[in-house]
Amino acid sequence: MRILTVGNMYPPHHLGGYELMWRSAVAHHRAAGHDVSVLTTDWREPDASAADERDVHRELRWYWHDHDFPRLTVGERLALERHNARVLDRRLEEFTPDVVSWWAMGGMSLSLIERARRAGLPAAATVVDDWLIYGPRVDAWWRLLRRRARRLESSSRFLFASHTLRASAREAGFDPPRAEVYHPGIDLELFKDPGKEESNWGWRLLYCGRIDERKGIDTAIEALERLPPEATLRIVGGGDALHLAQLHALVDRLGLADRVSFERHRRSELPEIYAAADALIFPVRWVEPFGLVPLESMACGTPVVATGRGGSS
Repeated sequence: MRILTVGNMYPPHHLGGYELMWRSAVAHHRAAGHDVSVLTTDWREPDASAADERDVHRELRWYWHDHDFPRLTVGERLALERHNARVLDRRLEEFTPDVVSWWAMGGMSLSLIERARRAGLPAAATVVDDWLIYGPRVDAWWRLLRRRARRLESSSRFLFASHTLRASAREAGFDPPRAEVYHPGIDLELFKDPGKEESNWGWRLLYCGRIDERKGIDTAIEALERLPPEATLRIVGGGDALHLAQLHALVDRLGLADRVSFERHRRSELPEIYAAADALIFPVRWVEPFGLVPLESMACGTPVVATGRGGSS
């Protein structure tokens, strides 16, 4: 089978677990003998160094820029939509897929989904965040035309990562006839309990994941001030540079510079980082669609302290 997969970010140029699930799905499909092509945006992660795998096309444009959705003129919106339509049409002609697999489409041209449907292609959409809710608001072309996500209900089979996501979509008025819930998993070859010897509790706390205000990292930093002086917090991840600067300022203001570290690491190094912590902190303040980080941590034998919101609960 020839599968065209489409989304907004694809590793190594990515920010979170959604994109890692996409890459894992591509690998599994290829291992099963399918021919898979990836179509994504031209966005680049500055710190990414790994080379692209085969058949990855970074040609689409999207409405997101520097963790925001800047205002565009009508002409700019039209140019973006026409560019993306040409890119998709060319890919459909050259690759001739049997099916289209939609991934993270937040900030993307949602008209691409309709375009594939009109081409008569069956499709499946893997939904791991609320892009069906916020997507029509940040797609400047759809917002101009006052379109809603309900237009997409019959376009695909929808696979939601959690019952929370499914319920949120339904409450927002999106209730496709073909929808199921499939909880994501993690790479158990990478994330596994090293069988470490029991050690005394040392207040070695870890946050791992995207730097994003919704993740509640500031809550963890503020809580550290109330813990014993030997408590430390290791913050591992990248993302919103502005919020990262705010977190650095908070650490300085609270006088915690010697107890909080900010780090970036390769994914292959994460199991060792999880295993070295006494506990992982997962302090999300939003309704998290589905968090992979708690699963990864527990697979490495490290317990999780979480706010228990959304799909992760």
